[in-house]
Amino acid sequence: MALFKKGRRSKYRPEFSGDYFFDYKDPVTLARFISEGGKITPARISKLSLNQQNKLAKAIKKSRNLNLLPVGSEGYDDFGYPEPISPVPFSID
Repeated sequence: MALFKKGRRSKYRPEFSGDYFFDYKDPVTLARFISEGGKITPARISKLSLNQQNKLAKAIKKSRNLNLLPVGSEGYDDFGYPEPISPVPFSID
């Protein structure tokens, strides 16, 4: 006989609500959901719902299209994080 009832763990991540907006202009947040090889992590690993996973994939693809995130594994350092992009625009002297 069990004295205490076991609680169920949430299936999804608590820090991202259902209406969370994944911004394609925020590569730091998006890089958390990219594996070391440059692939988008699946929903069963990232603990996102189907709707969130679709929004995340679209944001990552749009960010890669605009070169805010590197495409493939060449742009990642040894720890799997994208190399930082300087926010200061370059100038030709």
